[in-house]
Amino acid sequence: MGRKELSKRDIWQDISGGKAGIAEKNFYQVFLNHFEGSDFRIRAKPKEFNNIYFGVNLSKAVLDEIYTPNVEKWRHGVLPDYAIDNTKTKKTLYVEVKRQDGWVEGKPRSAGRGNAHERSCKFFTPGLLRILREHGKLGDNVLPFWIVFQGDITRDPCRVREITCWYDKYSAHFFMWRNSTDVKALLSHFNNELKHLLT
Repeated sequence: MGRKELSKRDIWQDISGGKAGIAEKNFYQVFLNHFEGSDFRIRAKPKEFNNIYFGVNLSKAVLDEIYTPNVEKWRHGVLPDYAIDNTKTKKTLYVEVKRQDGWVEGKPRSAGRGNAHERSCKFFTPGLLRILREHGKLGDNVLPFWIVFQGDITRDPCRVREITCWYDKYSAHFFMWRNSTDVKALLSHFNNELKHLLT
């Protein structure tokens, strides 16, 4: 990829990042209002996992083969967008809000080129599932996270099929917030599909 193409990519990432920030803020405000006066709360950027990778034990053989920086400690972890806590039961559901473009009317198929949905799959990995389940106290048969998708990805014929396949019987753990002004649909999904996990 040449300099011209890279400069266009930077601009695209800036625009996409800005839109993602707005999407996250809207989500946070909805739940901040919804939980007022209840046993539930929403926390932005929960810090409990912000250094989980640093403490991963590696064998001496592996350590001998990788770069070991000359510093005592560095931050290396996962920072979910939100945590929804039940302050009474001490149970937590971790949340990611992913806004992404997609292939919809009037756009070429390449408009669905983003990978935010793929990056959210890190929560499916055995190690992160174990860690999130321990902290969230939701049990071993429950996904301890919820992904909320916004933007054209929610109508992209390829991405919607991919996500539906990935989640399979855990379809309650993703939500296509197709109309971000429809607060009722978002809250209805949480209240009907996920809230009981926290009680």
